[in-house]
Amino acid sequence: MALRGGIDLGGTKIEAVVVDEDSAVRGSARRETPRTGGPQDVVRELAAAISEAAEAAEVFPEELAGVGVGSPGEVDRRAGTVARAGNLPGWRGSFPVAEELGQKLGTQVRVGNDVRVAVEAERVLGAGRRYRSFLGVWWGTGIGGAVVIDRKLWLGLGSAGELGHTVVRLGGAPCPCGRFGCLEAYAGRGSMERRARRAQEKGAKTVLFDLMQKNKRDRLTSGVWAAAIERDDELAIRLVERAISALGAGIGSALNLLDLDAVVVGGGLGTRFGDDGARRIADAMLPHLFVDDRPPPVVVSELGDSGGALGAALLVA
Repeated sequence: MALRGGIDLGGTKIEAVVVDEDSAVRGSARRETPRTGGPQDVVRELAAAISEAAEAAEVFPEELAGVGVGSPGEVDRRAGTVARAGNLPGWRGSFPVAEELGQKLGTQVRVGNDVRVAVEAERVLGAGRRYRSFLGVWWGTGIGGAVVIDRKLWLGLGSAGELGHTVVRLGGAPCPCGRFGCLEAYAGRGSMERRARRAQEKGAKTVLFDLMQKNKRDRLTSGVWAAAIERDDELAIRLVERAISALGAGIGSALNLLDLDAVVVGGGLGTRFGDDGARRIADAMLPHLFVDDRPPPVVVSELGDSGGALGAALLVA
């Protein structure tokens, strides 16, 4: 039976799986994404993660039919390169991920956009399989998006679905991409953390960073945000409400343009807040819908944290 590898490269963690022909997981591994260094350091961790998953599946990496990688940034699938990955350390130019990782593993490597491969997994295996068209919204370190039309991913010229860099406020907050007013500047976990740190430095009271240290984290993960909200932390509640408001505006505008059947929400924060988060996003987008008497359903990813890695493995199928 041919086994394939899939790696989900996120701003916080690296998730790797080895799957069989039916996309059943035979081995998995998780590692933290490097906070310092550069592309070579990230690729080294990718190789370590898929090697651990292969060991769990009782195969060597070179025995895999191939390995797919879902990566943030601007991905050239033909060249196997990644550029403009602002949420990864030291990633300033284009880097040949497929070539470098393939040499380390001894098998072919294919690279795709992280959110697109996760949405493709939802289309084939998860929450999107019952819709002809839908918008995938991945709420995590950044805000990713992908569009499915007539049961196919819409790629455009190569960068379709960049929901996180649609403008929700003219001249608004600075975004990691270098522009202003993007959705990601308000709702991305990285941007939320930076705003929380600035607020604390100005004297705001919050348990966010105490929880981060207590849980031995070096950043405000989705679990830390959820725990702070459970403790009724005012700053955490305010920043999450701000993020949901921005998500409502961005998603509502996308639906006005494309008139899709549904919205599928995933990503670290999206899956962490679950059905309640999806309901709140649906409420926030309703005032922005031009046709508001038939709003599309907003549903949560069925594949959760494994979706990105499963989708990456489909790149090899």
